[in-house]
Amino acid sequence: MRLVDVEEAFFDARRPRKDSPHTTAAYRRDIAGVRARLAEVCGRAAEELLLSEVTAESLRRAFGVFADTHARSSVLRAWSTWNQLLTFCVVEGWLAGNPMGAVARPRVPPHSPKPLRGEDTPEQLLEAVAGGRRARDPWPERDLLVLALGLLCGLRSSEMLALTVGCVVGRPGEKRLHVRGKGSRERSVPIEPAMERVVEAYLVSRRRRFPGDRVRRSSPLLVDRGGEPMSRGALQYLVKSCFRWAGLHDRVPVGANLHALRHTFATRLAEDGANASEIMRLLGHASLASSQHYIESTSRERRLAAASNRTYRKLGDLDLVSEE
Repeated sequence: MRLVDVEEAFFDARRPRKDSPHTTAAYRRDIAGVRARLAEVCGRAAEELLLSEVTAESLRRAFGVFADTHARSSVLRAWSTWNQLLTFCVVEGWLAGNPMGAVARPRVPPHSPKPLRGEDTPEQLLEAVAGGRRARDPWPERDLLVLALGLLCGLRSSEMLALTVGCVVGRPGEKRLHVRGKGSRERSVPIEPAMERVVEAYLVSRRRRFPGDRVRRSSPLLVDRGGEPMSRGALQYLVKSCFRWAGLHDRVPVGANLHALRHTFATRLAEDGANASEIMRLLGHASLASSQHYIESTSRERRLAAASNRTYRKLGDLDLVSEE
């Protein structure tokens, strides 16, 4: 049986799961990337590889070559994808056992939130951008909305881009965002009147900019300066430009950028007393464990633990005399 036929059977079997297009595309990339290395190892064309040639030895060699040119997280994701693929083959009776158990996988350090550094950084960022950043065609209303969607709603970039005008629902003063998140999970994020005003100011400015375009409920909420749906690259560039304009780029953790807004939202929730279940619902996490990271990493919790050290009582009783 050809490996490419096995792959199509695998994706057919996953159809009832309703994976998002993004998830399916990622799975296909992971499978194709390792299959190409398997073809090199076996000395055959990738399309002609047989399932019987997928052995523990060939997989170990293929993953070794794959790891030379990919990041640790990419290797781990590919390992997980291939493990699911070959487990499917075992269930179907096409393999006697799953050889992935013999393939080493990288150890990934524990998840650590990457919020913006500095207690008042979010406020400084919003204030600077609301005044309009230097650009060929400034659009402060849109820039402010993008930052607020991250800092006050905790949205991922893919979730921002998927928003439509009709995703803002509810009565004035009680509105919420209807968000379609990772794994097609849907959630509702409450927004306060201040956020409602930001959304409305943006829509007013959009109608003014593009008077000929009819903004419908099904229209993408975020658009570029040409009135077209915003792309992922344009969104990332916009946020990075806002950090630079505000002079806060040195307060953004390496590799975080737009995701730092979401992490700031979650970390502040934890610091202000939200429990893991509330954070999980607001962020759209699949498991409580992901949300627990924010509570475990907050400075508030660590400060309380450190303050419980009874030696502090003695330190507080000392009569300290400063030298003149």
